[in-house]
Amino acid sequence: MGLVTITGIVLSSSDVGEFDKRLVILTKESGRVTAFAKGARRPNNPLVAACSPFCFGTFDAFEGRNSYHISKANITNYFRDLVTDYEKVCLGSYFLEVADYNSVEGVDEKARLALLYQSLKALESGKFSNRLLKNIYDLKSWVLNGEYPNVFQCMLCGRTDSLKYFSIKHHGMLCSDCGSMEAGIEIGQSTLYAMQFIVSSKIEKLYTFVLNNETEEELTRILASYRLNYISHKYKSEEFL
Repeated sequence: MGLVTITGIVLSSSDVGEFDKRLVILTKESGRVTAFAKGARRPNNPLVAACSPFCFGTFDAFEGRNSYHISKANITNYFRDLVTDYEKVCLGSYFLEVADYNSVEGVDEKARLALLYQSLKALESGKFSNRLLKNIYDLKSWVLNGEYPNVFQCMLCGRTDSLKYFSIKHHGMLCSDCGSMEAGIEIGQSTLYAMQFIVSSKIEKLYTFVLNNETEEELTRILASYRLNYISHKYKSEEFL
């Protein structure tokens, strides 16, 4: 086993044996990994604080065949302001669960790690409604998974102008002509622009806008309908949202 340094966010933590911890960490280097922290449940163990969900930092670990064994951790962000607010903890836990479910071991997950980190920062800031944060996170996660709706052209004729209707059936937008024939859902331009921005923008620029209540509600309805039809997995943490 060789000593390596991995950078990431603790997605989940569970007890193992009498004093140890089992962690699932989304890392920059190796995607989602399993890591064990020996003795981390002992009161004076230096790894105690590093073995909690939301912790972001670097972990020195010995790499085994199927898991890592942590020897040292340097946590640079505990998201303390987040974990003292119940509603923020619930939404943050949803972010962690989505990242855990969709990430893969041994695969480049830098973008997913960046999305998770930026989303937790935005949640902690208190500048955005929880509803908008969830919408942005969900849609961008679908983009990373390659299962997002097309919001840049008509799904029937290919037009890029006069996009006026959203079609669950056709996985995206329809123009004014096609939408009227296909009974698409008419949506406002602000909602369309918001979806286009979320899909196309860099992750670092995602959380740079807010929406009025009407647009936010419409975006929520569209994404909820799309998910109901095409995203089958249900997350446990959603029960608390």
